[in-house]
Amino acid sequence: MKSNRFAKRQNGAALVVGLVLLVVITVLAISGMNTATTELAMARNDQNYENAFQAAETGLEQALSQGRFDTLANTNLTQTINTNDEVNTVIQFESASAVPDRAFSIGGGISAYHFTVTATAESKRAGTAGAATDRDSSAIHTQAFYVVGPEAPTL
Repeated sequence: MKSNRFAKRQNGAALVVGLVLLVVITVLAISGMNTATTELAMARNDQNYENAFQAAETGLEQALSQGRFDTLANTNLTQTINTNDEVNTVIQFESASAVPDRAFSIGGGISAYHFTVTATAESKRAGTAGAATDRDSSAIHTQAFYVVGPEAPTL
């Protein structure tokens, strides 16, 4: 007889509590999925930027290793790293000066030719019909250097 009295006082409270807990768990699960999706997109974008960064570094190294330093005109180099990454590199003559810091003790006739090399890399993901996507990325690297050589004749 006592059990009948307790059943009448509950009036479905367990059902209401269970449904509220189910709603809370559902909201937490949806929030977790949204956070995971956002973090995945951020990781993809960061990976694309790293690809562009590395392509720009490769462009700098390739430009410097080729030794194509022209004091009269810019040197332009274009490389395709892979199907998604491309880099354009420009070597630009800045000026000529005396060799800094008395690097050579052999006297006159030696100059330092100052150059700037700029690598612009694009990392593109496959879009529909080659269209841009939200995952495309680019990086620009600039490096200055000088080459020691014989002094240019004055005209």
